Amino acid sequence: MWRKKIFPPLALPIYCFAVAILLGAGMLCLPISCTGKTVSFIDALFTATSAACVTGLTVVDTGATFTRFGQTVILMLIQLGGLGIMTFSSLLFFLWRRRISLTDHIAVGQSLLKDPTFHLGRFLTSMVATTFVIESTGALALFLFDPTGFSPYSAVFHAISAFCNAGFGLFPDNLVGYVGHAGVNLVIVWLIVAGGLGFHVLIECYSVGRERLFKRSGHAAKPRLSWYTKIVLNTSLFLIVAGLVLIWFAEFTSGRYTLNLFEQFLAALFQSVTCRTAGFNTLDIGRMGDASLAIMVVLMFIGGSPGSCAGGIKTTTFRALLAFSKAEMLGRKQAVIGKFALDAGTVNRALTLTIFAAALVFCSTLIMCFSEGATSPGAVAHIRFLEILFEVVSAFGTVGLSTGITPSLTMTGKLLITALMFIGRLGPILFLSFLQGFQEPLRFKWSEKSMLIG
Repeated sequence: MWRKKIFPPLALPIYCFAVAILLGAGMLCLPISCTGKTVSFIDALFTATSAACVTGLTVVDTGATFTRFGQTVILMLIQLGGLGIMTFSSLLFFLWRRRISLTDHIAVGQSLLKDPTFHLGRFLTSMVATTFVIESTGALALFLFDPTGFSPYSAVFHAISAFCNAGFGLFPDNLVGYVGHAGVNLVIVWLIVAGGLGFHVLIECYSVGRERLFKRSGHAAKPRLSWYTKIVLNTSLFLIVAGLVLIWFAEFTSGRYTLNLFEQFLAALFQSVTCRTAGFNTLDIGRMGDASLAIMVVLMFIGGSPGSCAGGIKTTTFRALLAFSKAEMLGRKQAVIGKFALDAGTVNRALTLTIFAAALVFCSTLIMCFSEGATSPGAVAHIRFLEILFEVVSAFGTVGLSTGITPSLTMTGKLLITALMFIGRLGPILFLSFLQGFQEPLRFKWSEKSMLIG
């Protein structure tokens, strides 16, 4: 009985990620992984968690601290974390035996798709093939745009890191040196957006596009995108455009930058896209204004889409909350999106996830205010509250952006950020479902009464 509770299908991704992170941390501690003296286990654990959870927060300079072997370990953790370790194990079973266990089917289905009723083998094959094509195309484009800055290895590293929404880079200043390079900016943006949409959406867009392109006219109706895919695409586009406008207005109307209008557009677009999921940056985050940081905190908290490499509460949760709020303001009983209304279970999960995520962020920020010495008045404290909040939300949303305080965190701060990255990558709902498995269902109900609210 207890074995089923401790090892349910939903817990398998948790255990697999934990084992991969510990193995990765051990390998990063080896002398062969470091250019100078070996890193501490805490720093190695932080780096391995950040890589496996495709976050990108670093306490050491990845390019300068780790050798090619260490960088390859990080790259492997990024790829494993991006696609999901359960996905890889299920794919190996599929290729070896051409059949998949029900446990793997449930685990991968609930972590990658909105609906677990799917053909897992065909889906996994399509997913890995799509990932390989996108990452290879991105690496080739980066190399062609700048063969000097992006060597073949560097191009592959950054392409995989961008598509998996990891944000790990080999340059000391991340991508600040490419703030005005249209080619590199657009390639990275394309990789980040593709990795943040979700594999189900990517494969459906590809299938619909192929059928429309090669379909013979005069027979059946043209294939259309599903209701779910339209919600993901429309919400993602809205957040990108809204973030672009708000960041440009907050950051570039002050006249602090010498960039021309096109470069400002590229920088605002890049930050709008990357702050929801990836962690690359072409502007110095530590020099950005409080208004820009506050906007980015909101975008990081929302994150990408379900079944993708991104974290956060997800775009569909954000859209469900908007529909619910609109229904409440108009006095409607149903939250409507497009031609359909959300069922009560979906709305309840969206509210529960948002409340739990907000509480987790608040408690973590409060703890770090004590551990990092931010309890002093603003003029005295060496770390501001907004910087800590930015770091916490970045870890929870597996974004990887930082104002520069990550290397100076205390051991308590590093361990807390490590835990947040782990929870954020696998999703709070997964942990809540796992914990609820230990609870016995109640056999009775309490009497109900109304209460004044607001």
